[in-house]
Amino acid sequence: MTTTKTLKLTFKNTKNKKVNLSLPDAAENLTEDEIKAAMNEMCEANLFVKEEVDQYQAPLSAQYVERTVTSVFDDSEKN
Repeated sequence: MTTTKTLKLTFKNTKNKKVNLSLPDAAENLTEDEIKAAMNEMCEANLFVKEEVDQYQAPLSAQYVERTVTSVFDDSEKN
């Protein structure tokens, strides 16, 4: 069994749609204030524009998402 933890950031773009950014190697002990500050910096940088839409206009939420995989069998190593 393998468990991974990812930090999922959700933003609103300039078309009022939700956009997610997943960070698989994020520190696990970040506070709400630290995450909000980082998300706000990303928004203020205006570096993430796709087809003239600012992808990260406003922070909406952040969650740690855990995923557990339990292998039933794995023949991928067999020749």
